Amino acid sequence: MKQQDAKPEQALPHDLILEGRNKLTVTGVRRVIRCDAEGAAMLTSKGTLELTGAELSVTSLDLDKGEVKLTGRVDTLEYTAEHTPGGFLRRLVR
Repeated sequence: MKQQDAKPEQALPHDLILEGRNKLTVTGVRRVIRCDAEGAAMLTSKGTLELTGAELSVTSLDLDKGEVKLTGRVDTLEYTAEHTPGGFLRRLVR
């Protein structure tokens, strides 16, 4: 019997809206990995997004909608590449 609370993974639309480097809205968020005053990392529908800054704080978090809003100074936004297990070796051995 399947568990009723489990939701299937959906392809959430992913957008970044940065206003004046001090107000950021991120959509398509599946999970917040970490968040503090100097940075945050979150799993989005387009990969892992990492950001750094100063005096960052979450003003709104709605994971049902996949939306996170932050305020503070945003210095960098960076996506990290997802690694496939055995990717290099698998290509090498083919």
